[in-house]
Amino acid sequence: MASRFFPPAEQADENDLVLVGGRLTSEWLLDAYRHGIFPWPMWGDWMPMTWFSLDPRAIIPLNGLYVSSRLKRTIRSGKFQVTCDKAFRDVMKGCSLPRHEKDGTWISPAMIKAYCKLHAEGHAHSVEVWQGEELVGGIYGVAIGGVFAGESMFHTVRDASKVALTALVSHLNQRGYKLFDIQQWTAHTGSMGAIEIDRSDYLRLLGSVVDLPVTFGEQLSEIEYFGD
Repeated sequence: MASRFFPPAEQADENDLVLVGGRLTSEWLLDAYRHGIFPWPMWGDWMPMTWFSLDPRAIIPLNGLYVSSRLKRTIRSGKFQVTCDKAFRDVMKGCSLPRHEKDGTWISPAMIKAYCKLHAEGHAHSVEVWQGEELVGGIYGVAIGGVFAGESMFHTVRDASKVALTALVSHLNQRGYKLFDIQQWTAHTGSMGAIEIDRSDYLRLLGSVVDLPVTFGEQLSEIEYFGD
């Protein structure tokens, strides 16, 4: 089904830009994700929103996550406690902090407000990693049908984001999700099994699973391990 608000993702320009303008409402956001498009503000809240569809697109195959033996030991050690949907806004705020002193951030106050609304409506979810009562890592994203679109993750303690990612992928598998979109490949996600595929292949895969009757659930599934 064609998008209500966007031109086809295949018509993105040479910079993968699909549209300038639009609104950060739940209706616009859900329509974007259903069609392989996502918001990526380039100029701040005072300028029009920009929407992209990357080529190539990064995904983590749900049967292809790599969890090292060291990470497995860390998870089993009880060093961290993992929850879901307990601190969505705080996870977004953690992800919004610059990684380095000179870095900016694309997770603006307007983005936080919009995704917190999606969370309240049951479309956006977070996985939190705690050390005692301190939030030390997490990941958040948007769930539609059989697709989970991971947006960002953070950590303040070594391995906390990897624990969050492992817990999320395990949960997605156990809930019946078919596609874990992470948009852009990084060395960090690549070390855990992320791959890149052509936009055309991504859009075909998205179209085949976006309407599946899958729900995220209210409780985080027990972590299952992958690789070795």
